[in-house]
Amino acid sequence: MNSEEHLLQRARECDDEALSELYDQYSPAIYRYLYRRVQNAQVAEDLTGDVFVRMLRALQDGRFSNVSFESWLYRIAHNIVIDHYRRGVSDKELDVELDEGQMADGEKLEAVLTERLSHRSIRTAIAHLTPAQQEVLALRFGEGMATKDVASVMGKRPNAVAVLQHRALASLRRILESMERG
Repeated sequence: MNSEEHLLQRARECDDEALSELYDQYSPAIYRYLYRRVQNAQVAEDLTGDVFVRMLRALQDGRFSNVSFESWLYRIAHNIVIDHYRRGVSDKELDVELDEGQMADGEKLEAVLTERLSHRSIRTAIAHLTPAQQEVLALRFGEGMATKDVASVMGKRPNAVAVLQHRALASLRRILESMERG
């Protein structure tokens, strides 16, 4: 039994130290992934907690399969994002926040607003992609995962992920060009 398997066995038995170790090891990456998907720090924190609650329940119920633990966590996070968007996202979650320092310096404020509008345009364009295309871009470029790891998370073959990524980037380019024209 390797160290990760031993750690998972201890987590199944609700060993606080093992659960803390798993959380400390994997939560930063899961949080980053969720933040990229929901664009709200508080929501991403809440959803990260939900991922680990679901993980613990699944471990205790014996629902962990022999895939990589990290891929399995990303799969749980993916499902939580889907559930989150099914519940609906309020406009308040998408508001742009500016601190007083940014508002005092006009040039800095303009640069910040330009950057945020650019990011918002990209997020808007990404929202027009299919959920699978959004997922492949988030995992490949947001998380920096290799194609084979993305394939494991998404339950697809590496060639299918490569094709999906190519189509997603082509669609994203067309959408952004369309948005620029008007």
